[in-house]
Amino acid sequence: MWLKPDEMLLKNAFKLWVTEEDNEYFVLQRRRGYGEGGGGLTGLLVGTLDTVLDSTSKVAPFRILHHTPDSQVYWSIACGVTKEEILQHWDWLQQNIMRTLSVFDSSEDITSFVQGKIRGLIAEEGKTSLVLEDDPEKFREALLRFEKWFELPPKEKLVTYYSCSYWRGKVPCQGWLYLSTNFMCFYSYLLGAEVKLIISWDEIWRLEKTSNVILTESIRVSVHGEDHYFSMLLHLSETFVIMEQLADYSIKRLFDKEAFQREPALSDPLQITKRGLEAHAKSEQFRTFFRLPKEENLLEVHESFLWVPFSHYNTLGKICLSENYLCFASQDGSQCHVIIPMREVINVEKPDSGSRALTVCVRGKRALRFSEVRGYQRLANSIRSRCGISPSPQHSASSEAIRGECQSLINHFDDNPEDVTLMVGQKDSSKAVSTEALMTVFHPQDVENLDPKMLKEKMKEQSWNIHFSEYGRGTSMFFTRKTRDLIVRGVPEALRGELWMLFSGAVNDMATHPGYYTDLVEQSLGTSTLATDEIERDLHRSLPEHPAFQSDTGISALRRVLTAYAYRNPKIGYCQAMNILTSVLLLYAKEEEAFWLLVAVCERMLPDYFNRRIIGALVDQAVFEDLIRDHLPQLVDHMTDLSFFSSVSLSWFLTLFISVLPIESAVNVVDCFFYDGIKAILQLGLAVLDNNMGALISCQDDAEAVTILNKFFDSVTNKDSPLPSTVKQASVGNNDKASHFNVDISELIREAYEKYGNIRSEEVESSRKRNKLHVIQTLEDTTKQNVIRVVTQEVRFSASHLDGLYNLFKRQHFLSCYWTMKSPALLHHDPSLAYLEQYQLGFQQFSVLFSLLAPWAFCNAKSTLSLWVFRLIDENQDGLVNFKEFCFALDTLYSGSFTNKLKFLFKLHLPPAFTGSPLHLKEERIQHFIPVTEDSSHLSRLTAFDLPEDGVIKKSPERGRGKVDLQAYLKQWQNEILKKEETIKDLPRINQTQFIQFSKTLYNIFHGDPEEESLYRAVAHVTSLLLRMEEVGRRLQEPSSPSESANPANATAAAEEEEEPTTEEASTTPESSDTSSSRYSRDAGTDLTEMEWSFSFEQVLASLLNEPTIVSFFERPVDVQTKLGQARVAQLKLNANK
Repeated sequence: MWLKPDEMLLKNAFKLWVTEEDNEYFVLQRRRGYGEGGGGLTGLLVGTLDTVLDSTSKVAPFRILHHTPDSQVYWSIACGVTKEEILQHWDWLQQNIMRTLSVFDSSEDITSFVQGKIRGLIAEEGKTSLVLEDDPEKFREALLRFEKWFELPPKEKLVTYYSCSYWRGKVPCQGWLYLSTNFMCFYSYLLGAEVKLIISWDEIWRLEKTSNVILTESIRVSVHGEDHYFSMLLHLSETFVIMEQLADYSIKRLFDKEAFQREPALSDPLQITKRGLEAHAKSEQFRTFFRLPKEENLLEVHESFLWVPFSHYNTLGKICLSENYLCFASQDGSQCHVIIPMREVINVEKPDSGSRALTVCVRGKRALRFSEVRGYQRLANSIRSRCGISPSPQHSASSEAIRGECQSLINHFDDNPEDVTLMVGQKDSSKAVSTEALMTVFHPQDVENLDPKMLKEKMKEQSWNIHFSEYGRGTSMFFTRKTRDLIVRGVPEALRGELWMLFSGAVNDMATHPGYYTDLVEQSLGTSTLATDEIERDLHRSLPEHPAFQSDTGISALRRVLTAYAYRNPKIGYCQAMNILTSVLLLYAKEEEAFWLLVAVCERMLPDYFNRRIIGALVDQAVFEDLIRDHLPQLVDHMTDLSFFSSVSLSWFLTLFISVLPIESAVNVVDCFFYDGIKAILQLGLAVLDNNMGALISCQDDAEAVTILNKFFDSVTNKDSPLPSTVKQASVGNNDKASHFNVDISELIREAYEKYGNIRSEEVESSRKRNKLHVIQTLEDTTKQNVIRVVTQEVRFSASHLDGLYNLFKRQHFLSCYWTMKSPALLHHDPSLAYLEQYQLGFQQFSVLFSLLAPWAFCNAKSTLSLWVFRLIDENQDGLVNFKEFCFALDTLYSGSFTNKLKFLFKLHLPPAFTGSPLHLKEERIQHFIPVTEDSSHLSRLTAFDLPEDGVIKKSPERGRGKVDLQAYLKQWQNEILKKEETIKDLPRINQTQFIQFSKTLYNIFHGDPEEESLYRAVAHVTSLLLRMEEVGRRLQEPSSPSESANPANATAAAEEEEEPTTEEASTTPESSDTSSSRYSRDAGTDLTEMEWSFSFEQVLASLLNEPTIVSFFERPVDVQTKLGQARVAQLKLNANK
């Protein structure tokens, strides 16, 4: 590897290098302790020194130095792992550089020329792979060490590396931590003790920062019940964030594909870089904070002051610019932020040429003045280009007038804040199916009503109108602490829909997609899917007490919104609880607005909540448990198992308390949720438990605790609600007439904010990431336990052996997914399928794993035997093998009786496993495995290039679009129940071609065995015996003739010729196997073409039972634990060498 020329004064400091070759301008050296004469104390000391100092010499112990005769300065220009590699560089220098150097007059010119040439070579090498790295030269050296030490596949992408200590028990090992796309690796070498650790990200259960007496600050990585600690990191927080992102990336890509498909920035695992991960994390945080669409990315950040007119002072904060939005958030604790869509900007001006200030004018007579902006000119140009404002000559000529107009707007806003006009941030859609919120239709407000509740409602509206006049209204409204205070007190019924749209960011989605919902309704109209069936079933269960959903108006609107969303997002389709949430949205928002609110909730605010495994809700329950431990220690002391709160609170999170509170109280919770996100639900949950602390501590069991919470929810009221009793929802639980207390929802929410308002959204998001790993791994572990529970009843493997087999099976599935996004195996994994079908292997994956676990050496990955086994155990002929089918095959080969093992081998040479003659096996190996299914018979005309990587065509319908054929499942289940045990009499006879291949398979299986010679003789004897038996049988059945009596004799002679096969004939290579097959077919079959002969399984079994050597070979026990251990070590290397 060529190195960036690095100056050194001594070519042999401390005598650590030995010169191998030299000439006038170059020196080739070897590191002392490596190569010839290496080892001993010198090797140990040098190796330790290299590892601790991160020396390239640890993995590249050869180097080339450049020097000139009249200089004492040397320049390192190349290094190599092996002598052959460094000699290639040395020869290149001799042939291409040495001749040229003679034309230079001075040493400086020679050195300058050599350095320029080497830099040019490095630049040419790194044009594609290292262009995105911060320090390409150091990264090249680290990449060299990474590849040498861990021997991972060349496609594995190194992201970054850090120096750290890894703790083995109580002893720290100083070394280097390497973080790649799919693995976390550590290497240390101290005084001959090498420590090497490789952990795949998809195996990690927990990843968190910890500290204790010994380790002041460290990172703990939990894998399969074992903890690994890494400390002494110079940039621990940065390292932890990168590790967290890579683990989350792996989890999304391999387990949670629904979420991953929404991450286009991480689409290619071969292009992941540290810089890219950091940019993605910042963009994700930016979108979450400002509730922006998922397409937005953070492009620029500028620190500046913003003039806040309602407070008459400048607040320090940051300007954040994306493709379509200009946002500002304060840093002084005032919690002030503002979001300005670029579509609303009409001009950008610089008020004073001497100051670093900008004025952004927006529609609605609004202007925002930023000052002390670093790079203000670049920011102004960026905003203009994204708004389509060009500094044309006419624009420049009128700049003074526009600047004056903007300044007058600012002055007017300062002096008369109440004159700010309404600024609407969305376009009215004339195509909307329904243009009114259901609440306005079924409960119109009476203006003349002077009821005290209505008067209080009017006062709330007046408070909000004053707020709008001071802080603005619409998309560019200032969000401050006062905004939150108003939310806590309760939102007026008339403003609820508008504010929900604004706080959730749905107003921007709707504005940028005019007509989208109408088109979606038309496209989804009349479709029939599993989702639409579920929607129809749940329509009349959605707020059935409310008049709006006792009529066709409300039911039809609910149907349209849910069906349109299921059509938009088939990965989610429809899930229970979506109907309850959508019905509440329809009460206060127009139909199209309700649709976009549902989009915001499902895809941004509550990610992964509404899918089959409700991962998002489970994650937030884990976050809730953590908060209970932190804020309610008394409850934790009494109830050590907090899983009860997870189960009882599931509906709180899924329905935002709508399912447990009366509707007039639940909408206040929804108000807070749209403003503060999941943090508001967590705070309210803590307040509910806090209010019932005494009763919960004194309860005896879970049932009593549930009763206590239900009574509490029944007592929650909304004393300020103006809704009539006909609209109010009845109590969810049993109404206890003897209840002497009522809790006002506004007071409960206020108490939640006062006690737990210090919970930061950033802490919640961090806890979400930390707990997501554990939640998904727990679900995966549950899947594994269920699969093992099913399989263990039908095989002889122990539970621990099945656990190891499952881990290998699952890992093999993932190994084909690590380095490509289009892996068929990645497409096969569907968490919505039954447990056994979630992980399946195609032929290419199966052949690799089977070669590692098969009891015979002949079964390598390229062996045709792997193909026949795959065909045999693929019972449904879909080109995929599940774990149960895989275990059945191994169980027979490992623990089956001699008869069962022989029957398995016998069936391998019958259809559907064996489909051709030995003469065509080579052609069969070349072609990929093409499955034959009932609806894909046309595939026989296709080549391997017309199919996916492993020749599998997936037939399962996409969730949400296609219906599941329940009749087919029931029929398959019935067939499995009625399936009777197969006996040896049920097996068909094996014909001439199949028997020849069966004999050859036996020879190949015995190859390399210590008893190989006697086993070969036994097979030849059995073959000869069977042929003679066939001859006798034919003579008894038919009258003999001269032509017929000669044929069996020839066949017998051919069999006897096989009694002493050579090692070459029994070789496992494809070429020699085909040669052996062809010779056997030619010798034993050409003279028998005019007669058909075959053998039954009973004949073969009886003949082989008379050979004790063969019987003892097949009854030889297999050490399963050792086999599993060897497979774990070799699995990754075998895939790396593919």
